[in-house]
Amino acid sequence: MILTGKSIFVSALLLGVSRRAATMSASMSVETCQSNQTSQTMSHYSIVYVTTPTEEVARMLARELVFGKLAACANIVPKVISIYEWENKIQEDSEALMMLKTRTSKLDQLTAYVKAKHPYKVCEVIAVPITGGNDMYFKWMEGVIPEK
Repeated sequence: MILTGKSIFVSALLLGVSRRAATMSASMSVETCQSNQTSQTMSHYSIVYVTTPTEEVARMLARELVFGKLAACANIVPKVISIYEWENKIQEDSEALMMLKTRTSKLDQLTAYVKAKHPYKVCEVIAVPITGGNDMYFKWMEGVIPEK
């Protein structure tokens, strides 16, 4: 498997997020975050990464996804540099990155919506299962995103 620049960037980003989350989780005390670590696997929740050409496009998609109950929350990183291969050429673009939190059961709908509304011919939609975290946050997500 040949990794493109964009794949390497996303892999490095995810590794950094995972390492930071593990470090933060290890350093938290029970007093600072009630019920911060769940004992059950939370794979029925996912984080979805989507890059967009501009922050405005990311904001528009994020608002629509949250309003449409396909995502509970969207974080937008306004400027990332993406280096990748497209049509046999190495490309370098400034993009915005969305990190969406959702139910895993909503991934097909979320992906279809992004593909229909996104300006790119081939848009990035990458989902990563959430395997643990703050129970109170997951309960909040359940209230925001209905199962059906």
